[in-house]
Amino acid sequence: MKEIKAYIKKHKLDGVIRSLRRIDGLTGMSVIDSRGYGLGWGDDGGDALTESRPGVKLEIVCQNDLVDQVVTTIEKAAHTGLKGDGKIYVSGIEQAVRISTGERGKGAV
Repeated sequence: MKEIKAYIKKHKLDGVIRSLRRIDGLTGMSVIDSRGYGLGWGDDGGDALTESRPGVKLEIVCQNDLVDQVVTTIEKAAHTGLKGDGKIYVSGIEQAVRISTGERGKGAV
């Protein structure tokens, strides 16, 4: 299993969600309001770390075979071509537990 964290612009959220809902086997996601900053946002165009900007964080846990499709879907749906479109990170998940049933592993996702 993999965890996908995507940081995107707020106004792209609805389109990203619509696109992700078309993926068979994707069981859900969490959406969190976020604020962040990165390199190059200074007034002088330099690499200073500056004020934070609003955004949205998506957290998705999915089976390994869906990772490329999920990442590509987010990348396409969130793209504006402008600075600050966001980032996508993928990492491994060792264990998943469904609290209501105690089910573990793939079935818990």
